[in-house]
Amino acid sequence: MKYVIVIPDGCADEPVAELGGRTPLQAAHLPNMDRVARMGVVGRANNVPASLTPASDVATLSLFGYDPLQVYTGRAPLETAAMGIHLGPHDWAIRCNLVSTPDGRMRDFTAGHISSEEGRELIRALQKELGGREMAGGTIEFYPGVQYRNILVWRGKSAESPFEGMKTQPPHDIPDRLIADYLPSPEGPGRDLLVALMEASRPIFADHPVNQRRIAAGKPAATQVWLWGQGKAPTVSPFSEIYGKTGAIISAVDLVRGVGVLLGWHRIDVPGATGYLDTDYAAKGRYAVDALGAFDLVCVHIEDPDEASHEGKAQEKVRALERIDQDIVGPILDALPHYHEWRILIEPDHRTTLATRAHAHGAVPFAAAGTRIAADTAGQYDEVTAAASALNFDPGWKLMRWFLS
Repeated sequence: MKYVIVIPDGCADEPVAELGGRTPLQAAHLPNMDRVARMGVVGRANNVPASLTPASDVATLSLFGYDPLQVYTGRAPLETAAMGIHLGPHDWAIRCNLVSTPDGRMRDFTAGHISSEEGRELIRALQKELGGREMAGGTIEFYPGVQYRNILVWRGKSAESPFEGMKTQPPHDIPDRLIADYLPSPEGPGRDLLVALMEASRPIFADHPVNQRRIAAGKPAATQVWLWGQGKAPTVSPFSEIYGKTGAIISAVDLVRGVGVLLGWHRIDVPGATGYLDTDYAAKGRYAVDALGAFDLVCVHIEDPDEASHEGKAQEKVRALERIDQDIVGPILDALPHYHEWRILIEPDHRTTLATRAHAHGAVPFAAAGTRIAADTAGQYDEVTAAASALNFDPGWKLMRWFLS
């Protein structure tokens, strides 16, 4: 049996006036996703427990069949796995975003979608000025990642950590808000360390050549780093041991790649995959089709609908969904019948609403079809159809067992 999972990140939404009172899924022309719905079933899955922040780290673990209440330790450690950064038993990884806060507000959590090359220069400047320092009982190290997404590692010397119980705020959930209202909490050495590093990054970036070039070109400057998503290395059992299947992950985002790597899946990097609206959708579709011959399960993650929501761009979200349908779902559906038995699952990890430009709790719609999945009465894939279905997985991590059964 061959299995495919397509994740249009954050595509689940609410009706939008700009789209005539429809959700992006309803407004988009999605003949292939609708075909999956008609061939099989549409239902709901709640991937984010109420006690956890709605984000891709928690939601992806759940979508892949792992109870986040049991295995989740934080976002950043999942990304370090994709980056090949080793975390010792006392080490903590912390997400290190390059952001634009020129007036004390979170104006752009991507620093104008700064390039990976530019980001690497800025992170290297931080490492030169601040790396290797002993702070709060550990040593700090900065690691460049993809675009605005980078990592800070605190190498602890003992089991005591200043970050236990600390809460931090994802920058993409506070668009245009005063950052002073969303600093880490509670008061203590961990908070002091993170705030001090964020403040220290500002003068380092202020006159950096990268920012001088960006300003001259009319682009947002990366004014500072924003630290959040801290955690220790998680302990996760391999997917092959739990579900008996080999897997491959296709994504341009270190977080999702990192989850796949932790599960023991093979990482497939696609040239032209950017994690943004300019990604090469067709290349992702081709690589997914090619991977079917070598693995039991192939997962294709596409970040673009989520990015469009964070920017409040309804039409761009619709266009992203249509490209996913045409260039990824379509070719996969054409290829799957060449295998004797197959199944496909289309499911976002979480909701990201255009109205708030932020992630949200709540069930997401999924569509599944293939061998021994009897068709129900669904005519299309969208939130309204899913809400009318009796097929509901809450908690969402139980959907994987059903999909593979």
